[in-house]
Amino acid sequence: MTPRTSPLRVGLAGVTGYAGFEAWRLLQTHPHFEVVRLAAGRGAGSTLADSWPALGPAGSMPIGKLTIDFARGLDVLVLALPHGLSAPYMASLKAEGILDTLRVLDLGGDFRLQNTMTYAEAYGARHPCPEILEQAVYGLTEFHRSAIATAPLVANPGCYPTATALGARILLAAGCGGPVHASCVSGVSGAGRKPGSRTLYCEVQDSVVPYGVGGTHRHVPEMEQELCSPVIFTPHLIPAIRGMLATVTMAAPSGLTLEQLQAAGQELYADEPLVMVRDVPPATRDVRGTGLSHIHLCLDPVRHVAQAFVAIDNLGKGAAGQGLQNLNVMFGFPETLGIPTIPLLP
Repeated sequence: MTPRTSPLRVGLAGVTGYAGFEAWRLLQTHPHFEVVRLAAGRGAGSTLADSWPALGPAGSMPIGKLTIDFARGLDVLVLALPHGLSAPYMASLKAEGILDTLRVLDLGGDFRLQNTMTYAEAYGARHPCPEILEQAVYGLTEFHRSAIATAPLVANPGCYPTATALGARILLAAGCGGPVHASCVSGVSGAGRKPGSRTLYCEVQDSVVPYGVGGTHRHVPEMEQELCSPVIFTPHLIPAIRGMLATVTMAAPSGLTLEQLQAAGQELYADEPLVMVRDVPPATRDVRGTGLSHIHLCLDPVRHVAQAFVAIDNLGKGAAGQGLQNLNVMFGFPETLGIPTIPLLP
């Protein structure tokens, strides 16, 4: 087979949202991907700079409607759409035979849950195309790398499940038991760009609020699917733009030492280029603007409790950064290519 010399043609839908724009930004400097088409809902008919004026002349690319023809002739389709829009669009592409020549990265939630009954319970509706759902691979790279490499469709994880699962995996490997308790805080960009009373400046600034409590958050079944354990999850919105910190707590087995817990973490992630197990607790600023995950492990031997503290950028490793990581794996490129690893400091 002759090696490909031209970049892969990418169509990006949802570019007027935070995750979509972050995906566009990261793809601009990637040597093997070229964004050739943009689509959005209310932004259709405008240019990129109309939604993101800071781009100036660099934002002259037009934004079109997400039609069937949008996907024709592409190598890669990246969907950064609100929940419920990706699945019916994918069904229409399947009916036209377009999916046979296309690989898809979905940054939304339509294809993350493998069980259709669980999906219906979490999202309040039947899945519109379960036949495509069967082809989807959950895109937590450190968990499913080999399957991602050949997947026609990768369902990028949510930001909360990414941070929680990366930490809980260590605790489970160390023999911890009981439910996974995850108390997480997130910046407001995780709520998306669509305005709402919960994300107004006057509501967010100088305040912290829990939401989606009592097991009602849609990310709970996503976490339980990957961890095969009950998850008690409490998310909090904090007055920050981007960043996420997960405090993951489990019951520690008798006799577990901090050295053993740290060894479990080092063994799991020793060869992972975007996961750092560190000696001191991380801050969200440590990973801002990057595709990294920073993890600190702690053991309370008196109360028999083990904890993992995980910091990610919710738009980086929690969305577009992990999406690019998955695209690199899907097409056989170096996994960290195009992914920032130096944080935006101060």
